[in-house]
Amino acid sequence: MKITILTFALCCLYATAAFGQVGQVLSNVATPGVIADHPQHASAHAMGEESNLLGSSAYSYAKGEQPLWEFGTDRHDTPLGDVARAFRKGRVLDKKATKVSQND
Repeated sequence: MKITILTFALCCLYATAAFGQVGQVLSNVATPGVIADHPQHASAHAMGEESNLLGSSAYSYAKGEQPLWEFGTDRHDTPLGDVARAFRKGRVLDKKATKVSQND
């Protein structure tokens, strides 16, 4: 009974996959691309009215542009090469065992 149900399910799955391969999604006819035409070009006209970006407040403060070095942090990262050299130097200076014990 289980084999019959499994066979039927696989048959439905394979049939679905076969029908999925038959259908055409895109047509084979080449169509040229159409670029929209914009006849109205930029022209000089009156500017809009001035508006306050702060809303009802009249307070504004500006200092000007600040270079990036003024925003920098005082954090100093150690280069990876220096870290590797220090690690290697520390391993060389490690003392090795001087006494060997054998249990018989």
